Amino acid sequence: MNFTDSDGDSRTADALRAAHLYYIQNLTMDAIASELQISRSSVSRLIAFARDSGLVEIRLHSPIDQLTQLQHQLHERYGLTAHIVPAGDAATEVDRLDRVALSAARILTDFVDSNMILGVAWGSTIASVSRHLVRKPVRNTQVVQLNGAGNAHTTGLVYASEIIGRFGSAFGATVQQFPVPAFFDDPATKDALWRERSTARVLAVQRRMDVAVFGIGSPNADVPSHVYAGGYLDRADYDELSRSQVVGDIATMFFRADGTHDDIPLNDRSSGPSFEVLMRAPRRIAVVSGQAKLPALRGAVATRAITDLVVDEVTATQLAAME
Repeated sequence: MNFTDSDGDSRTADALRAAHLYYIQNLTMDAIASELQISRSSVSRLIAFARDSGLVEIRLHSPIDQLTQLQHQLHERYGLTAHIVPAGDAATEVDRLDRVALSAARILTDFVDSNMILGVAWGSTIASVSRHLVRKPVRNTQVVQLNGAGNAHTTGLVYASEIIGRFGSAFGATVQQFPVPAFFDDPATKDALWRERSTARVLAVQRRMDVAVFGIGSPNADVPSHVYAGGYLDRADYDELSRSQVVGDIATMFFRADGTHDDIPLNDRSSGPSFEVLMRAPRRIAVVSGQAKLPALRGAVATRAITDLVVDEVTATQLAAME
């Protein structure tokens, strides 16, 4: 059996066969090794490859467990579909983020199909999601960047394009980048650029998106949100956000604890999609981990911009308990 990268088709076929014997026929790894005439460790690697590459999808269904009850609570209270990732108190924030990102990547695979537009907002959380994506080539699908990434220190092109590029590669999709600043110095400059045909073309794609995926930015997270840690905001901006009682952002569009987002001056300078544009997408997936993001998450939920929430167990429990 050949395991070299140059023989990917052969390895995929071998992995499919090993996975079928293991999951469908319930053979032991020793029995599979004997049938395929390979070592037990080779069987283990094939089955792991089948899981990691998306050939095998494992689902858990339980109508009575605690996570299911929590999902029902969040749906009844907030009208969203919660995908809760087990991660106890002992897990570090970095580990919690990795688990949530891995689950979000798998969940997103189910939602993306041919002839769709997927909107992606860059950020620390979505960068983690992009590294766990499973290949699912589809046809005539576009991935569009939702907000610009440039600031006074960097164009942001490398950071944002790597994230958007991973989504495009995973789904075999066309990538529409958005090479504009994250925040403009003057709203008039933004208005002028938005009238340019090259920019208007990307904005038109954003308005037609079927699925949007984004993290929730928070200035207080243990794993810092990139917009707050990457040199995008200066002291005057922070003072302005404080005066506006901002608790977080979605795609660099800011909101308050009650979900309102009107009359926040920085939103007039942001390149992110307005909440009106964002909510045109039938499915809007927020990916969140960490208790420090709870105030921002509660505000984001109050905007009604989230249809699906991928979140760790501890944070979900606290969200359900909030008054």
